[in-house]
Amino acid sequence: MTFFKQNYFIHLTGLAVISLLTSSFTVSNSSNINNKKPLEKVEDKYITIKAVGDIVAGTNFPDYRLPRNPNQLFPKPVRDKLKNSDILFGNYESTLTNHPYTTKDTTKGAVFAFRSPPEYASLFSQVGFDVMSVANNHAMDFGKKGFSDTVNNLNAAGVKTVGAKNQILYTKVKNIPVAWIGFCFYEYCNTVQDIQKAKALVNQARQKAKIVIISMHVGAEGSDALQVRNATEYFYGENRGNSILFARSMVDAGADLILGHGPHVPRAMEVYKGKLIAYSLGNFLGYKTFSTTAEKGDSLVLEAKINQDGDFVSGKIDSIRLDKTGIPQVDKYGQTIDLVRSLTKRSFPNTKISISQKGEISFSGQDVARKKKLN
Repeated sequence: MTFFKQNYFIHLTGLAVISLLTSSFTVSNSSNINNKKPLEKVEDKYITIKAVGDIVAGTNFPDYRLPRNPNQLFPKPVRDKLKNSDILFGNYESTLTNHPYTTKDTTKGAVFAFRSPPEYASLFSQVGFDVMSVANNHAMDFGKKGFSDTVNNLNAAGVKTVGAKNQILYTKVKNIPVAWIGFCFYEYCNTVQDIQKAKALVNQARQKAKIVIISMHVGAEGSDALQVRNATEYFYGENRGNSILFARSMVDAGADLILGHGPHVPRAMEVYKGKLIAYSLGNFLGYKTFSTTAEKGDSLVLEAKINQDGDFVSGKIDSIRLDKTGIPQVDKYGQTIDLVRSLTKRSFPNTKISISQKGEISFSGQDVARKKKLN
């Protein structure tokens, strides 16, 4: 985790709306005359997921950096961008606890521990979050007690959490069973480095779920980490995993959507075997904690529509820019749209993804994939 303090960056060791659209095709026939069985109505189901990246709603440890009114953390125009979703996803990169003891030595200049008031859990519920990942490098800032408090407080507010070791979260959306699995690069998570075990978790999830969604906290950090590479990434000597190898391996194992976070900057997107991979959604909220300089202040709300087989159909990027205090604001200039489009072309020059100036994401291979399934 990279932060800006006293003119240098400090390292810290660190959906989605689902809407059901139905398209009904009624075939007229002369069944009353011929006594033929009427053709059944064909129904296509789609899930629309909105997702955002890293969230820290301020901290009261070791010093007090909380807003006077927590509602200001999500301005109304931003809240509006988060609406109209069946499932809204985010990566919660702090704790919700009153536990006084941190596991980190915060006397060191490069180490921070985040702690937000437990009552903030209701704020996330009010904004509309349905699922939050707690698989990241701040999940254990206040030890197992802080972690369990965070999970319990979010769950009590109606926000489901994913990211505990060996956990698979099962949900149901419009009668479609959906499984979630969270990964990070530390041993207290399901790790991105252990791909074989990760595949086994996906296979396990497929036994009960029609769609499997992966949250991955992976990769190096900061403006130097904008480009996704098919190689193991290191940050301050830590192995942060190979995000391309991991994400594609999860799709190979049966995952349908990969939502990335951790680099604190947006990264490229691709469609691999019909499945959308968003390699990093950047920072979304970092009140007086995150650096917001350059690309670290570029953010987005990703909307992804997938069909009942988990294949990517279409999507959209709403451009967000964090202000100097780390609060998200709607960006009318579309800066993040331009950034993600450029990164996607550079990282995946043969991609079939197209991102318009309005942020609309289309996939030229979608029609071909549909025809293959119909045949």
